Amino acid sequence: MSTTTRTESETTTDSTPTLPAWQAGGAGGLAGALAFGTMMAMMTPAMLSEMIPAMYGLEGGLVGWIVHMSHGAAIGVAFAALASAGPLREYTATTGGAAVAGLVYGIAVWALLAVIVMPIWLGMPEMVPNLDVGSLVGHSLYGVLLGIVYGALT
Repeated sequence: MSTTTRTESETTTDSTPTLPAWQAGGAGGLAGALAFGTMMAMMTPAMLSEMIPAMYGLEGGLVGWIVHMSHGAAIGVAFAALASAGPLREYTATTGGAAVAGLVYGIAVWALLAVIVMPIWLGMPEMVPNLDVGSLVGHSLYGVLLGIVYGALT
């Protein structure tokens, strides 16, 4: 009678999903945008149904969601380009490091796009700087979720 013994490496496989950085960034951006959009829909529904679509001469809640989610994915891919290159690559190699990097990125996106670009794009330069705290919280939430998903998938 023979006995076969398996080593741990033979019986355990690493099933952690990994994606190319740009796909992980896109997925993280969608996750963050969904959470931020849900927050917006509850707190400032006109932002999704009127302001965001108006950036493109459009109107309607569904259109606002589509534009918002598209922005989230594209900005997530840009995060992946930054996170996977240079000195950030090692820092974002862990989910915790990627979450912190995502938070910083979310705040930077808020400071540039929500505070300055969006009011000008909508023809309201008198609103610059648009220092809305709810928007800061939403962009921070977006960034943290972006980083967590990115870190988990890469």
